[in-house]
Amino acid sequence: MTNEEFDTLVKKLEDYAQRYPDNYKLRVGLLAALGYAYIFLVLAGLLGVLGLVVLLIYYSGRINRGMVQLIIVLLVPAWMIMRSLWVSFPPPQGLKLQRQQVPKLFALIDELTKALKAPSFHHVLLTSEFNAAVVQIPRLGLLGWQENYLILGLPLLQALSPRQFRAVLAHELGHLSGKHSSFAAWIYRLRQTWEQIWQQLEKSQHAGATVLFHGFFNWYSPFFNAYSFVLARANEYEADRCAAELAGSQHVAEALLSVQVKAQYLEQSFWNDIYQKAQHQPNPPQTPLQDLAKALSSPIEPNQQQQWIRSALMSQTHHADTHPCLLERLKALKYPFNPPPSLPILVKVTAAEEFLGKALLPLTQELERQWHIIINYQWRQNYTQAQAIRQSLEALEAKAAHSPLTVEEAWHRARWTLDLVGTQEAIPLLKSVLTRQADHVSANYLLGQILIAQDNEAGIDYLEQAMARDPDSVLTGTQSIYGFLRRQGRDAEADRYRQRAAKHHELITLAHEERSGFSHGDRFQPHGLSADVEAALQQQLAGYPEIKEAYLVRKIVLIFPDNPYYILGVSRQRHFLESNSSSKDQQLIDRLADELECPGQTWITILNSTNKSLKKALRKTAISPIYQTLVNQTLITN
Repeated sequence: MTNEEFDTLVKKLEDYAQRYPDNYKLRVGLLAALGYAYIFLVLAGLLGVLGLVVLLIYYSGRINRGMVQLIIVLLVPAWMIMRSLWVSFPPPQGLKLQRQQVPKLFALIDELTKALKAPSFHHVLLTSEFNAAVVQIPRLGLLGWQENYLILGLPLLQALSPRQFRAVLAHELGHLSGKHSSFAAWIYRLRQTWEQIWQQLEKSQHAGATVLFHGFFNWYSPFFNAYSFVLARANEYEADRCAAELAGSQHVAEALLSVQVKAQYLEQSFWNDIYQKAQHQPNPPQTPLQDLAKALSSPIEPNQQQQWIRSALMSQTHHADTHPCLLERLKALKYPFNPPPSLPILVKVTAAEEFLGKALLPLTQELERQWHIIINYQWRQNYTQAQAIRQSLEALEAKAAHSPLTVEEAWHRARWTLDLVGTQEAIPLLKSVLTRQADHVSANYLLGQILIAQDNEAGIDYLEQAMARDPDSVLTGTQSIYGFLRRQGRDAEADRYRQRAAKHHELITLAHEERSGFSHGDRFQPHGLSADVEAALQQQLAGYPEIKEAYLVRKIVLIFPDNPYYILGVSRQRHFLESNSSSKDQQLIDRLADELECPGQTWITILNSTNKSLKKALRKTAISPIYQTLVNQTLITN
């Protein structure tokens, strides 16, 4: 099902659900049951036939080779399917909170759980993310038996007042509430479970599961998603209503606004400033989450605050997102828009202080300790790299003071200025690069992303220039433009970019298939590399004494033909009476793949008796090897 077909079906189902709500729910329930029915019918069929064969053997008293083969044919895929469905899901990560440790928090959870008739939580986890979520892990795969996790982000608790946090928590529990619609809550859980099952089956290498389920799921998955989509979106409104009943609609609205604005502040300002410090100091800050709490307790600049709120209110609900947009959620809560929405006054006592109490500081310090473990290595790498770049930038600045830079030097100067100095200082330098070379892909792309992030429409033209010449930039470029247009309320234009991204993603899939090795129908041409690049590759290959000769050609591809795809065929020296040749071949391929600096995308293979046709094709196209040992050269000369 294409994105256009999905959107059309969702629109029809929204109308149908409004006119015939009971019939719509019946259809969703039947479709959910169909998924279960198919899987268990397939398993029952396989096991039933297997049982008949066993009974035949038992009553006949005879068994032959054909019967044994039939048992294996039936038993292996049945076992593989059961293993694929009896999947285990990694549990969410975080600090596990104990009732005696944070009694006020658990008292709030108990109160809301009881009021909403929601299932109890087996684990309550604290993380360093700006988020709150309910996660259900099915212990028995498709059969369910959910293990419930409540995940709470410390930054979220630091950003909200106790009443606002109560509203957020009530919303999350509202997804699982049995008070309003147990059917909707069941579908909500089922969507999550099916999504996890589908992901596991996609990763599965079991041939039996693939043959029996791949075709069905390709048809079933988009239909179930579309039919349950309307209910999933309604579940978001239902969760908001639950929150409004238990925390008050005003506090729900305030929480929605605070989350929108403070998420933007943390992403665009606080964390960006933290990671920028790696340019100047060798070690990360000691207390980032404590610093975050202080930053959130300070007022956000009013103009910036209003810009973020306006941007969030202009964003419209799309059929690819089950979450309604902020404007629709506020309207559903009957939020007054006169005067225009704004953040409430600063929070005097945060939810973190109220509900974590004395445990707040040790919990914060433990999350900071974990953050340091994760970030330390990358931070020091970034610092070392920044010092090297700083020296190079200083050299370019000195050169620019008395002589013109090359285009490549001007590009490096602009890029490094962005990294080490700032966005505003980099913009004129990027424009200077484009004045000299208007089609410079990297400069167009970077300047476009900077301007789009500033909600400057001129960024679209720069991104279009980059995407026209570089297929690799299309997905991220279209996503950035899509987000900008959505923020501006220009949904029709935004949808065209979404469709463009979807089509490009399909092309990427086809290109990946076209570039996955070689087949007998492939055509090749000479590699076309410069003498310097060829010499550099020859020098690298000389470091592998087991290589006898190597051929390099360029495969002719139909999708993204300007992005070259090379085939490097290597002949390996084999010892007399050598054993486990295939294992040694693979070891050499793995080493070359890890260590060689190849030109562009290169597929490496060993030329041996199993692929004589490829060796013949490479020799015919390349005419001569790109590399040969001296011994081999002498033999050919003589």
